[in-house]
Amino acid sequence: MPAAEPSDRSAAWWHPAVVAATCGGIGRAPVAPGTWGALAGVAVAAALARLQLDPLVEGAMLVGANLAAIPLCTAAARRLGTDSDPGAIVLDECASLPLGLLVVPATTRSPVLLATAFILHRFFDILKPFPCRQLERLPAGLGIMADDWAATAWMALLLGVARGWQWL
Repeated sequence: MPAAEPSDRSAAWWHPAVVAATCGGIGRAPVAPGTWGALAGVAVAAALARLQLDPLVEGAMLVGANLAAIPLCTAAARRLGTDSDPGAIVLDECASLPLGLLVVPATTRSPVLLATAFILHRFFDILKPFPCRQLERLPAGLGIMADDWAATAWMALLLGVARGWQWL
């Protein structure tokens, strides 16, 4: 796909899909936009924990949000002139991190646990262990989301182990 013209690119930032995929512009942060997106995910997870929803309801909401993010990220990436994962798209971090916290009961999501989840998610999202790197090669929005789902799975696995050993 050809890159968007500069004037088109400025207008693209205001397209609804781009606003959503950048989490209201958080992704435009000049430094570490993915980190800011993951922090937004921590805020979402903390808010959901305070609501103390039925775990099935919370899970359905998060799965729905993650599935809806696929076409949003596809549309946003194309508006920004690419089919790959532009750094400004941070909906993948924001939506996937709370999904991984489903392994932890809402009543036990302490600040320490949320900080640990944040650090683990960023670690695996940056390191991209198997299968993260392979999944990011999937087309458009699916690839944008899938590598973060894999990072989230690693995060959830370690959180589950830490809870099982009563480290958290």
